[in-house]
Amino acid sequence: MQNTLKIQIWSDIMCPFCYIGKRRIEGALQNFEHKDAVQIEWKSFQLDPSFIASPEDNMVEHLAEKYRQDADWAQGMLNDMTQNAKNSGLDFHFEKAVMANSLHAHRLLHLAKKYNLANDLEELLFKAYLTDGRNINDLDTLRALGLEVGLHAESIDEVLHSNAYADEVQQDINEAQSIGVQGVPFFVFDNKYAVSGAQHVETFVKTLEKVWEEGKFEAKPTLLNTTDGDSCGIDGCN
Repeated sequence: MQNTLKIQIWSDIMCPFCYIGKRRIEGALQNFEHKDAVQIEWKSFQLDPSFIASPEDNMVEHLAEKYRQDADWAQGMLNDMTQNAKNSGLDFHFEKAVMANSLHAHRLLHLAKKYNLANDLEELLFKAYLTDGRNINDLDTLRALGLEVGLHAESIDEVLHSNAYADEVQQDINEAQSIGVQGVPFFVFDNKYAVSGAQHVETFVKTLEKVWEEGKFEAKPTLLNTTDGDSCGIDGCN
C-alpha cells in the first residue's frame, strides 16, 4: 500500500463553493484515520479569465445580469449560499465582496506551493475575498497575505511585478480541461477517482477510505458522483 494519498483540488478564489469545499474536505480528513498520510495539492482554475472589474461592480448586480434575473432573485441566491457557508463554519459577506480577476492570486499561490504554503495562502485568499471584502487583485493586498503565510518579501515582489507562474496557472487550467472539469471545486484522489463539487463530508470520507484500500495506481480519473455537487462553472454557481 502506498504511504501517501494525494488529493489534487482545482479551485478559483472567486468561487464561494470552493471555500465551502475546502472546509468539507478538511472535515473529512478529521474523520479519516490515515489523515497524516494525505497530501493536498491546490491547482489553479479561473471561472472567467477575461474578467475585468470596475469600481461599480457588486455581486448582486453581477449575478442578476449574468442570469438575466432581478436583484431580489440574485440577493436570494447569495443569502442561500451564505447559509450554506454557515453550515460549514464560514462567514460570507457578499455585500463587501470586491469582484476581481484572480490571475495574480493564482500566480502567488504557485510561489506558495514551492514552499509548501499553498494551503495556508489559499485559506487567507478565500477569507480575504468572501469574508473580509478585500481586493485579491490588489498587489499590496496580495503582498500582505503572502507575508502573513511566511513568504519572503523579495520573492513576492518578484512574482507580483512580473508574469511569473502565469504559464503554470495555464497548465493547471489545461490539465483540468483534459480530464473534463466543468466546474470547481474539483477533487482528484490519487489520480484515480474524482469528485465534483463541494460534496458532503461523508462523501469525501467514503472516497478517502475507498482510495486508501485500493492502494497505488495510475489511471484517468473516474467521476464517482453522477450528480454534481455544489460548484461554480463558467456559467455560474449552482
